[in-house]
Amino acid sequence: MKKNIMKKDIMNKEWKKKLMLSMLTAASAGLLFGGCGKKEEEAPPLAEPQTVIEEEEAPEQTVAEETLPDEETVAEDIHAGEARSYLTGEWIDKKLAKQRPVSCMIGNTDSALPQYGIGQAQVIFEAPVEGGLTRLMGIFENYKELEKLGSVRSSRLYYAYYSMGFDAIYLHYGQASYAQGFLESGQIDDLNGLEYEVDKAVIYRDTAKKAPHNAYATGKGLEAGIGLKQYETKYQKGFKGHFQFAPEEEPVVLNGKNCQDAVIVQPGYLINKPYFEYNPEDGLYYRYQYGARQIDGNDSSQLAVKNILIQNSSVRTLDDKGYLEIEVTGEGTGWYITGGKATQLTWKREEQFAPTTYFDSEGKEILLNPGKTWVCITDNSHLDRVHIYADAEQMQ
Repeated sequence: MKKNIMKKDIMNKEWKKKLMLSMLTAASAGLLFGGCGKKEEEAPPLAEPQTVIEEEEAPEQTVAEETLPDEETVAEDIHAGEARSYLTGEWIDKKLAKQRPVSCMIGNTDSALPQYGIGQAQVIFEAPVEGGLTRLMGIFENYKELEKLGSVRSSRLYYAYYSMGFDAIYLHYGQASYAQGFLESGQIDDLNGLEYEVDKAVIYRDTAKKAPHNAYATGKGLEAGIGLKQYETKYQKGFKGHFQFAPEEEPVVLNGKNCQDAVIVQPGYLINKPYFEYNPEDGLYYRYQYGARQIDGNDSSQLAVKNILIQNSSVRTLDDKGYLEIEVTGEGTGWYITGGKATQLTWKREEQFAPTTYFDSEGKEILLNPGKTWVCITDNSHLDRVHIYADAEQMQ
């Protein structure tokens, strides 16, 4: 644009010089020759610059009309038909973003490995159960695409509450006795494999596995079970999400006096002895347990997440069988880990059906980085088992 304007100015100056010379010449001729001047010969110099101006102005007007779209218009075009996921904070198809997820209880003993479909979970909860073991609960956004999910195991009451914080439809195969009353109360939308019709619609047996590690589900089976129960498939009105996420273009970078390096994270579970190792190349934490990589049996990919939340909670034993009660409401401490760093947090939850909220040391709600999240529920009375190391050489 500037080049066009300068070019025009130069041409206008040259034309003015020519016009002045023409006028001076004509005036001199009139003074010298009096009656022999020809007035019709004075018109062309006047007409010529008008033609030149019109030819020069036309391209400039065309350039001025070539305006670029503003940033908001570009953003709308990029994410047309999309919305941010409640589970990851990433942009996904708008219809999928409105769809309620499915949560699934997944066995985590060494005899249950490998787990199937778990790599497709957007959120994974891990909490202790009886005997020092842990059980996993994957939360799946696009559950219809699941080829094989499981093994599907029984519920614990605290897991049912964790699921409800995400407004998820809860898949399990049976339950501990302490959870049965709540699961049958109608307060939670669940798919229980102990119910004959649900088992028939949702569950199939893998003959290569022994019970109780042989019950699996598929995406089509889940659709059938949800249809059978006539559960609402869209998020309840007013649902704002369990986590809050930073914009993708402004990722969270943990720093300050309350932060520390976090290359290795050990949540401190006794039997599977899991840990996460940070990979700075892709910004993900890769999961290990039972002395090996934890993988998804569907494609042999190693489980990896963007965020880790350690949630210290009150845990007590209920009976001689070792069944546990974990307090899901109230408040407690913990850690938020992302990008190779860890910072202390506090968590609060007002009621069993509400999401948990996480706060930093200044009392501000924590924003997670867009991506998958692993939540480790740890025992307040054994915080000495939780370790965060700056490098792998320090790991015990």
